[in-house]
Amino acid sequence: MLPKYKKVGKVLSVSMVAVLSLSLLAACGKKEEAATPETNDTSAVVATYDGGTITANEFDMEQRVMKFLYPEYAQMMEMDDFKDYLVRQEVAYEYLSGKASEEAKTEGAKTATEQFDKMKASVQADQWTEMLKAQNLTDQNIKDYMTRIMTVIKDKETGVTEDAIKKEFETNKDQFTTASVRHVLINFTDPDTQKERKKEDALKIAKEVKTKLDAGEDFAKIAKEYSEDPGSAEKGGLYENTPVSNWVDAFKEAAKTLPLNKISDPVETEYGYHVMKVESRTEADYGKLTDEQKETLKSQLAAAEIDTFMTNELDKVVKEVNLPKTEQAEEGTTEGTDGTSGTGTEGDQSTETKTDESTSTDKKTDQGTTGTDADATTGDSADTSSK
Repeated sequence: MLPKYKKVGKVLSVSMVAVLSLSLLAACGKKEEAATPETNDTSAVVATYDGGTITANEFDMEQRVMKFLYPEYAQMMEMDDFKDYLVRQEVAYEYLSGKASEEAKTEGAKTATEQFDKMKASVQADQWTEMLKAQNLTDQNIKDYMTRIMTVIKDKETGVTEDAIKKEFETNKDQFTTASVRHVLINFTDPDTQKERKKEDALKIAKEVKTKLDAGEDFAKIAKEYSEDPGSAEKGGLYENTPVSNWVDAFKEAAKTLPLNKISDPVETEYGYHVMKVESRTEADYGKLTDEQKETLKSQLAAAEIDTFMTNELDKVVKEVNLPKTEQAEEGTTEGTDGTSGTGTEGDQSTETKTDESTSTDKKTDQGTTGTDADATTGDSADTSSK
């Protein structure tokens, strides 16, 4: 396996269970493609494993579904080593779903249908149709994809104990600690000119904001006037009852530790300087978790089991991988995406834009989603933070 994509694998495995409405999923799907029988697939075999094969058409489907649900990984999917990772991940889910119990298959299908319905309902109908069309997909393609991952998750959940769930909770308390935070962001990039600001210039503006707030000016008014965070400025800088784990590290730590209703000194993140005020905070308590939250922890443990399988056992299952090589630069340009790559990138940009807009994530703002996208792009193998 590729160690530098370990975190990406966890994101792809876990996030569907935890934040389905943010349209973050991943696994592998290949059945019932546009009602075309599998026996009609005469494309080349790109991977062979113990008990089956992955064809070029099936891997093409994998990548198109990935681009639909994970547009932020579109560029990475032009890289040969990332393609190798994805086809091996596809093998893992095909292999494990084939060995799942009948009960897990039934539960997996039921859960996948429920989560698919929630995801689709979060997007306007015409937008959903356009997004599918851009990647030449159908609802059934997405459902099959989700059913496969949920079948494996449900199968692995059978071995998860209550003690293991409690331990997972202690490790990931931030996931269930929420805070209502107002902030003013002064970006390191001027949003009007798109030119980079010097840090000292951004800090000077942030200190000006703090001075006004310390003098008693209304936070919401100041946020609308100064804040360069498009996700919160018009709401008076407010992110309400949000899991602190959603935020990048420096912002998260401030949200967890600042005294309530105190105006902070400028807090630096990779996006800029933030002047913050925590209005409320609810600490996590295992005894107060809902059944749904416990199920999320259970699913995370199941995903960790899948990750362990991919790291320690998958190489024994995979017999051969024979993907065509591309000729583009390592950074993942959009060249070289003809039939040999099996990716079909046409329409990716519009899909990315519409997915971000429709899901109302904070990926384009300072709040980010714990910096997962950036970490994945650089290939860090840090722990999962997608929860």
